[in-house]
Amino acid sequence: MINCSINDLVNQIDDGSLIALPAEYSFVPMDVVRGLIATRAKDLHLLCVPIGGLATDMLIGARCIATLEAAAVSLGEAGAAPRFSEAVVNGDINLLDATCPVIHSSLQASEKGVPFMPLGGVIGSDLVAHRKDWQVIDDPLGKGNGRILLLPAIKPDFALFHAPLADRDGNVWVGKRRELFTMSHASANSLVTVEHIRDECLLDDDLYAAGTIPSMYITAMAQAKNGAWPLGLAGSYPRDNAAIGEYARAAKTQTGFDEWIQAHLADKLKYDMEQA
Repeated sequence: MINCSINDLVNQIDDGSLIALPAEYSFVPMDVVRGLIATRAKDLHLLCVPIGGLATDMLIGARCIATLEAAAVSLGEAGAAPRFSEAVVNGDINLLDATCPVIHSSLQASEKGVPFMPLGGVIGSDLVAHRKDWQVIDDPLGKGNGRILLLPAIKPDFALFHAPLADRDGNVWVGKRRELFTMSHASANSLVTVEHIRDECLLDDDLYAAGTIPSMYITAMAQAKNGAWPLGLAGSYPRDNAAIGEYARAAKTQTGFDEWIQAHLADKLKYDMEQA
């Protein structure tokens, strides 16, 4: 499914799925996030790669998330993530606390087709005591510091991201965002939205080939103009700090969030029409 709709992408995601989303400095598929909220997705296991932001907070506020695995969740300059913070305090979500290296390493294990990945830097952290799915063992080669942490591979059901460019064959250019390569390699499916689609094959172009994910790793793709808004997309458009600030103020309460999300979905449609 190369040229499908946002609805086609969202409808592939079953309740209870494990989905992987990139951080806000990467390419976040906000149109897909809005689609999940609009279809009342539920019981999702969200893996932030490696930290969450606006998309994560919105999905929690919309009661789509049952389990969250992340190194951090924040709205950045807009402050704390209010729906995330309240959900953790109230015990409304199952929080799997992690670190950036842990999340990347666990995805790399799936990418390489191995059941676990060793990591050393987290040993000594309180996180190890709270993650019963991690194991610390003696270094079997005896060449390190004596102990090593084993992390189980994480294989998302769906990797979700937005990209600036793709071609008609479904090859997707993500440039220097190498974590998106790892996500797509590690996941059972990759659902992608893109700003622009061109006819010429990106893999035949020396300027684009090295930063292009081949179509064999892309399950389905939809074109979505301004598909990362109100977040920015490097080289295409900046963050809409006013819209994000408005969200941060409204989402301090669940009632405020519920009112904001309805207006926000309508505002996105209006924004698309104005930018067309």
